[in-house]
Amino acid sequence: MRCTQRNKHRIWLCPYSGTQNIIDENGHDTGEKIQTYGQAIEVWANVSPATGQSGAEQFGNLENYDKVIVTNDLSCPIDENSVLFIDKEPSYTSVLTMNVSAASTLLGTSAITPVYVSVPVPDYTVRRVAKSLNSMSVAVRKVTVM
Repeated sequence: MRCTQRNKHRIWLCPYSGTQNIIDENGHDTGEKIQTYGQAIEVWANVSPATGQSGAEQFGNLENYDKVIVTNDLSCPIDENSVLFIDKEPSYTSVLTMNVSAASTLLGTSAITPVYVSVPVPDYTVRRVAKSLNSMSVAVRKVTVM
């Protein structure tokens, strides 16, 4: 599939960077984790209006997706853990956690400071990535994040 400039749309991609433990106000680990993502990266790619039969064959038996993104930029950092902003601009929410200073806990006193972690509120998640010699196809699914 050719990726001509006139068919490309601007989308935003937040690459997955790991998880972070949530710490309560007393400095104790709550057991909950926050998925953290990098800053939104602007990507230009061909976005299909809806799924089709050729897309279903392309990704095997995976039928649980809404759109297909095709790009000829093989260095695009998209993977199955990335989140996307296709129909809207990037937006974020803040999650409060605490930072415990390791040096102060060795001395018996704990310095606990509040930290706000910025978490993206995407409208699409990546279901599958299929790379070929000249292009990359990505199956994405619409999500509702509260």
